[in-house]
Amino acid sequence: MPERPYVIDQMISAKAIAARIEALAREIETTYAGVDKLVMVGLLRGSFIFIADLVRELDIGIEVDFIEASSYGDATESSREVRILKDLRSGIEGRDVLVVEDVVDTGFTLHHVTNMLASRNPRSLATIALLDKPSRREVDFAARWIGFEIPDEFVVGYGIDFAQRNRNLPYIGKVRFLD
Repeated sequence: MPERPYVIDQMISAKAIAARIEALAREIETTYAGVDKLVMVGLLRGSFIFIADLVRELDIGIEVDFIEASSYGDATESSREVRILKDLRSGIEGRDVLVVEDVVDTGFTLHHVTNMLASRNPRSLATIALLDKPSRREVDFAARWIGFEIPDEFVVGYGIDFAQRNRNLPYIGKVRFLD
């Protein structure tokens, strides 16, 4: 089946993203001042660029790990069924954990992942998301830190994909279908 034709309209520039990440990093450093090592858990795959840039801005001890969770596949809508495809490599009991997500949409993925991680008894557990779509929320979930609040648009770029395409864009763009 041929792919639906689309164009991408820029919503958030690379410069705006970099400035916001710098500000978020200062807030995180203040919150976790005195913590020996913050465990940053990136949700693959969409958060990989965000977590890389955020880690480079932080001037605190960190450890990075990843979870791969899926609720979209190649679709533009959440399936509302969260599957864990890759789990953490390290234990988090008694540790400070920050979950790093690309987009909070329906809230199902972060709700599922944070409940799973909370059952492992971390000392603290918080979340940060680059993008938030509060109008799409179906589960009562709010990330502690948000980069940008956006309207209900399907977005790509800066690590976020559509059917494994457009992750490499340096900005966040809105997908506009042409048919």
